[in-house]
Amino acid sequence: MATLTEIRWHGRAGQGVVTAGELLAHTALDEGKYFQAFPDYGPERSGAPIRAFTRISDEPIPVHCQITEPDVVLVLDPTLIGIVDFTEGIKDDGVLVVNTALSPAELREKIGFRQGHVFTIDATRIALDILNRNVTNTPMMGALLKATPVVDRDSVPREIRKRFTGKLKPEVVEANVFAFEKAYAETLVG
Repeated sequence: MATLTEIRWHGRAGQGVVTAGELLAHTALDEGKYFQAFPDYGPERSGAPIRAFTRISDEPIPVHCQITEPDVVLVLDPTLIGIVDFTEGIKDDGVLVVNTALSPAELREKIGFRQGHVFTIDATRIALDILNRNVTNTPMMGALLKATPVVDRDSVPREIRKRFTGKLKPEVVEANVFAFEKAYAETLVG
């Protein structure tokens, strides 16, 4: 039986939301899986709320549309809490991964989310401490892999190095790998 995982990403323009979805998709490709990765934005400016979508499967993916009933939802920017209904359509047993200093229980209470599984990580703190920028995409990849093994955890650092080497300074590439690993270790399960 084929496994199809549908992921919806929420964040703000300029935070690496689209890059994270593509990085995950390319990791899946390197593992021999099928994928789709695409953004949903129009004329937004930097800082505007955006969404991106990633599908990963063991077999070809016949559907080509936005994801309305995701298995996993990631929220890269905690300022979206209370502004964007990122829980819309999430499956009853879905996984919610949110960048917040709140515990999973506190987040559930704040947003009234009673179903599924909740994971939280203070990805902003990790990004600022390690990357010196509020770009939370690689820490959130670590949190995603803690929440669900959609790809092999060891594949992601290889993909980060492959994708960013030559585009970023070597120390910045390694800082992104470290941010991924730190978030994986610190993600709270609720």
